[in-house]
Amino acid sequence: MALESKLVQSIGQKQQTVITPQMRQAFEILQVSRAELDQLVEQEMSENPVLEEGVDPNEDEERPRTEERLEVNGADQEWPENNDKRETTSEVEPDNGMRDVDWQEYLENWNNSWTGSSGTSADFDDERRPSLEATLTRSESLTDHLLWQLRMKDLDPDEKAVASRLLGNMDEDGYLKLDVEEVAFRSGMDFEVVDSALRRIQELEPPGVGARDLRECLLLQLRVLGEENSLVAEIVRDHLDLLEARRFDKIAKETKSPVEAVMEAAADISNLEPKPGRNYGEGDVRYITPDVYVHRDGDEYAVTLNDEGLPRLRVSSYYRRVLGTDGGVDAKRFINKKMRSAQWLISCIQRRQQTLLMVASSIVQFQRDFLDKGVDFLRPLVLKQVADDIKMHESTVSRATANKYIHTPQGIFELKYFFTSSVKGADDSDVSAEAVKNRIRMIISVEDAKRPLSDQKIAKMLGVEKIDIARRTVAKYREMMGILPSPKRRQVV
Repeated sequence: MALESKLVQSIGQKQQTVITPQMRQAFEILQVSRAELDQLVEQEMSENPVLEEGVDPNEDEERPRTEERLEVNGADQEWPENNDKRETTSEVEPDNGMRDVDWQEYLENWNNSWTGSSGTSADFDDERRPSLEATLTRSESLTDHLLWQLRMKDLDPDEKAVASRLLGNMDEDGYLKLDVEEVAFRSGMDFEVVDSALRRIQELEPPGVGARDLRECLLLQLRVLGEENSLVAEIVRDHLDLLEARRFDKIAKETKSPVEAVMEAAADISNLEPKPGRNYGEGDVRYITPDVYVHRDGDEYAVTLNDEGLPRLRVSSYYRRVLGTDGGVDAKRFINKKMRSAQWLISCIQRRQQTLLMVASSIVQFQRDFLDKGVDFLRPLVLKQVADDIKMHESTVSRATANKYIHTPQGIFELKYFFTSSVKGADDSDVSAEAVKNRIRMIISVEDAKRPLSDQKIAKMLGVEKIDIARRTVAKYREMMGILPSPKRRQVV
């Protein structure tokens, strides 16, 4: 059955666009990351025999391919309509009115549901399978690590059953999320059995695992270190709230200890692990591959796409010739279907690259000061400004920047990083919110640790720099950056 788009009329006489799988694929390709695009292309090549990779110099040059030079002029029509007729053949059926779709309406209302492709049959190709050295294994989870240790211990059947239940209710940081009484009630075991199983778990590595709260976690670690009767343990057990507020003078008074001894104990506590399970079961490291490169070329900046590793696709000339033979009807219908699918995929990838280049080039023009001088000169920017500049819809710009990264002289950034709200300066000039956050970070980094700056004081300092923002705005930006308030930053020396 041919893929097509229609306008259907509902009972309420409201017209709506029916989105075909081809159109959905077009916009999925526009917004996926580079890694997901590679997966998608690999899957399509494994499923579509008409698609080929590479260029044979002995064959006709008139074929669709992704490395074709991108011409920006004349490319401002609604994405992803393609007027390049070179990719079609007389044997291929018409596109069944796909260009009559209201792309503008679709861009505004289409729901992002792309989740990326999964493994393909190519994963089992011996020639393409990675070497053993390059194969990653699953990281050992905290539960696996603890279960392995429990097998080495002499536990009775009831303790083993309870210990398994306890491990199943432990979070990724190593904390038990249920009360012992609740576990005893749910399991039907005596409280003493549950308590004994928990104590056996708390003897395992890493130290502090199986705790119900931070205080217990730190005390378990101190017990392993033989410090359960020290000043450090007393502070953790009785004065953790004061320690969090860095009230060393009050802790010294409560514990009848010198302030210097309290400060040394605080330093020892800071070396303990508040999340004992954090080093287990971590996901694989993901490396960022820039989609766009920006480099200085004289007084200007050149923008280039990262096409490295992206397969050069074309429609097989062999199957084109098959269509001209006296083959069976079913075979020709199958080839027609696969050829339309291949041509559409190639066209969508070309449009994706073209759109990405246009959006990135526009961002570079708007953010020239940032490229020259750094984040303090980041300009406030919204999607509409770029959309108007390249004559596309805001939704297209939003999806073109999703999951994409750009390599600049200032570092690697997500494209969405350059879209930031504005803060009014004292002289009515607009300042990027990201630039304000960076300024707050710099001010705090050089403050006197004994007398950290309050949010109100930081707001006044920014006012001197013609950045007129309220204290609550400073507090909001500080919290967004994960910076503690001034009382918790204070250090007593």
